[in-house]
Amino acid sequence: MAAQTEFVIQSRGAGLYEFTRDVVDWVCATGQAEGLLTLFLRHTSCSLLIQENADPEVRDDLNAFFHRLVPPATDPAMSYLRHTYEGPDDMPAHIKSALLPVSLTIPVVDATPTLGTWQGIFLFEHRAAPHRRRVAAHFA
Repeated sequence: MAAQTEFVIQSRGAGLYEFTRDVVDWVCATGQAEGLLTLFLRHTSCSLLIQENADPEVRDDLNAFFHRLVPPATDPAMSYLRHTYEGPDDMPAHIKSALLPVSLTIPVVDATPTLGTWQGIFLFEHRAAPHRRRVAAHFA
């Protein structure tokens, strides 16, 4: 039997936001022991990642790397961008989202997502302003 829900993550601006505990709790509450969990992000300016959750510097470094890789539209290197009317971080956020996953599939065994010891599930917010993000979940 399939179970579905939606996780809502409130960001405070660009960065990685872990929601592993919410996912693990929900999977356990479904009463299903095995299957595949699919998470799908319903936005085009953020991403989903499975990433290290032990050292917060990893999150900071990832955010800094992607900011350098795809700087805001105000950076001279980005002068070719045409979609700028939603702010200098919007089109760069779309580019980052195109480079990174917006869905994840995680096997579940014994009612637990099979994440590694230091792995967590993160929303990677690419916009500078806070946003309310929605992640659809399907477990079957």
